[in-house]
Amino acid sequence: MRLTQGKPYPLGATLDSDGVNFALFSAYASAVYLCLFDETEAEIARFRLERQTQQIWHGHVSELKAGCRYGYRVDGPYQPLIGHRFNVNKLLLDPYARQLSGPIIDHKSHYGYQFGHELEDLSFCELDNAAEMPKCVVVDLEGLAPIAPLMNPGEQRESPLSLRRGVIYELHVKGFSQQNPEVPEENRGRFAGLGDPASIGYLNHLGITAVELLPVQQFVSEAFLQQKGLTNYWGYNSIGFFAPHHGYLSSTAAAGGQHGLAGINEFRDMVSALHRAGIEVILDVVYNHSAEGNRLGPTYSFKGIDNLSYYRLHPSEPRYYINDTGCGNTLNLSHPRVLQLVMDSLRYWVEVMGVDGFRFDLATTLGREEHGFDVGSGFFDAIGQDPVLSQVRLIAEPWDIGPGGYQLGQFPIGWSEWNDRYRDTVRRFWRGDAGMLPEFATRFHGSSDLFEHAGRKPAASINFITSHDGFTLMDLVSYRHKHNQANGEQNRDGHNENYSHNYGHEGQSDEVELKSLRARQCRNMLTTLFMSQGVPMLLAGDEVGHSQHGNNNAYCQDNPSSWLDWRKDIASDELLSFTMNLIKLRRRFPMLCHRDYIHESANFASPGLDWFCRQGEPMTKAHWGEAQTRTLSLVISGELEAQAGCRQALLLMFNADDRPQQFTLPSLEGIVQWQCLLSTQDSSQDGKATNRQGLLQGASLVLQDRSLMIYYAQFTSAPQATGESR
Repeated sequence: MRLTQGKPYPLGATLDSDGVNFALFSAYASAVYLCLFDETEAEIARFRLERQTQQIWHGHVSELKAGCRYGYRVDGPYQPLIGHRFNVNKLLLDPYARQLSGPIIDHKSHYGYQFGHELEDLSFCELDNAAEMPKCVVVDLEGLAPIAPLMNPGEQRESPLSLRRGVIYELHVKGFSQQNPEVPEENRGRFAGLGDPASIGYLNHLGITAVELLPVQQFVSEAFLQQKGLTNYWGYNSIGFFAPHHGYLSSTAAAGGQHGLAGINEFRDMVSALHRAGIEVILDVVYNHSAEGNRLGPTYSFKGIDNLSYYRLHPSEPRYYINDTGCGNTLNLSHPRVLQLVMDSLRYWVEVMGVDGFRFDLATTLGREEHGFDVGSGFFDAIGQDPVLSQVRLIAEPWDIGPGGYQLGQFPIGWSEWNDRYRDTVRRFWRGDAGMLPEFATRFHGSSDLFEHAGRKPAASINFITSHDGFTLMDLVSYRHKHNQANGEQNRDGHNENYSHNYGHEGQSDEVELKSLRARQCRNMLTTLFMSQGVPMLLAGDEVGHSQHGNNNAYCQDNPSSWLDWRKDIASDELLSFTMNLIKLRRRFPMLCHRDYIHESANFASPGLDWFCRQGEPMTKAHWGEAQTRTLSLVISGELEAQAGCRQALLLMFNADDRPQQFTLPSLEGIVQWQCLLSTQDSSQDGKATNRQGLLQGASLVLQDRSLMIYYAQFTSAPQATGESR
């Protein structure tokens, strides 16, 4: 092996015909050492990178092949009081590493300071951590075939043409397949398990068009969790922005394989299999902070390479990290090299790994400049001008815990956002809270008050009732209070206000009437989700009544309480059948996912949306102001796609009251008869209407307490309705 000067670009380890080029950014280092290891992880060579170009240290080592293992040691001042934490005793991960040789396990040698020292992080640790640190693996990306694109429309099933017509399914890679007996045991809980025909067949059967995967980039379990025998199950603690998480690789892939590509190919094979089935892959990514924590956290990579550049530090006290994320540190995306790292990572997952988009964790942090959140920040501008990234799915979690951190509705055109106001409103409406009609109608309408002012469309609103963070749907109707004792934090963690209800008994129950009510409330909220304007997101397991036993913060529960339970007969599950029917109905009626906001009453020129009180009269300001009213109807109409000049309408009647209520069907010109499509009152089959006679307009019927019904009609003349819209 021979070291030559190499090139400063591209960053990371790049294989060529003569060896490997290494390039690492550090603005304040005094020396950078490249350490090479064999397959037993014994160090076989160490080179000092002598060349530096625009703060990038670089060198080329001849004779190296794919599969070679490496890491860096970076020397410089250890002066936490002014922001520097260099420690040459620490082997560091390359921020651009495509694969790691193993998991990261907490060890005292990973810390730059001495444990127990009275000076804390102002002390200096001379322990060498090379034996405890996994190594970066050089991979050969040349010659990788492009990922199979999504299937063409008309093949087997409709390909998702746009996000507005899609159904997102949020799932955990391990939790989804870990207990599925139809998946080969060695693949359960892995990328290969999600790509297995049994998994994909289930997703197709359900009607999913996109999976949103909880973090799959290399992450670490925090030390305090490892000390309690727990793990960071969700994965929001990233350290390798290019590397697929080692724990989700099969044993063969984890070993690296030929050219170091086994892990990369296992992920790519999963994406290809999902694409062949017409399912997009959206990654939940964490670029707001890293796994290195606060000033007392470990030194894995950025902290030892260039702490002052990679992190936002308090201007007056650079020893301390700005913590807009609540996770100990905040990455400094205002620095051009850190922004470059994130952009290169995103582009890699699209162009090499084949994914279709991203959900950005704590996305407000990514848009922070010196003065606070800015919709014109460098990050948003970089995404918007990028010819690759501007074309993929971009979904923001629109908040963090920093000043002015709640930014729902403020992200750029082209972005969608998790809409927690939709979540809370739907929960409160069906719980029976007073005064919810105006807010409920606004959220059902696609939250135009939040998005339309900036020229954004209903697809900007990602509607959800539950997500990984909080109660599952079944727990939402079974618990009034969180039960997080298993997390080892004395039940102090997790949200305190969940807008949940137990309907008289805390927790699971075998009481028939109680189970029936809870199941009905699940159907009510699912129906609301799939009938609303905007994009529905379903939490994996909600369609089969998955429970976490009241834990609303199961981030560290890597066990059957979090894993989807395939041991019961999911194929015959009534709630599953009901959910499948809802997804089919959404696909059947395009006006449920209209491109633009609907503000007009029904007419032939455009889709219409009209609100009615339960007496069948158009809503007035007085009706909207009735705080104790928990009933509402609406008619949404649009043209039949297959028959010009003929229109179709859906009538939805909501009864969130705890008593049965009589509804009168509205009288609309051109509609003679309404046919029942779905009722959440039914506790069997899938809610489909069977042997129900049609109802003439103006007819009356009684809706059971806490229930919802959907009726359908066709007409050839424009119905007329007047009233106060939302």
